Amino acid sequence: MSYTPEVVAEMEILARYNLGNTLEGLKVHHDAAPEAVAATRRLYDKGLLTEPDGGYLTSLGLDAAEQAQNLLTILAAPRG
Repeated sequence: MSYTPEVVAEMEILARYNLGNTLEGLKVHHDAAPEAVAATRRLYDKGLLTEPDGGYLTSLGLDAAEQAQNLLTILAAPRG
């Protein structure tokens, strides 16, 4: 599996969730970037979000968001 633009857009949505507070949701408005709206809908369809426009992370969504944010942290770390 490769990182398609759709997968990257989904990971960007997952990266926006605050993992320190699972009671904090996210709302992607209908006038947001079309890629963000579509990615959010796909995440909902996959069972990772509670609402088509964001909402809260499901249990599976929390796992995915943790993995996505960990990957971003690893890739952003300076080489040394």
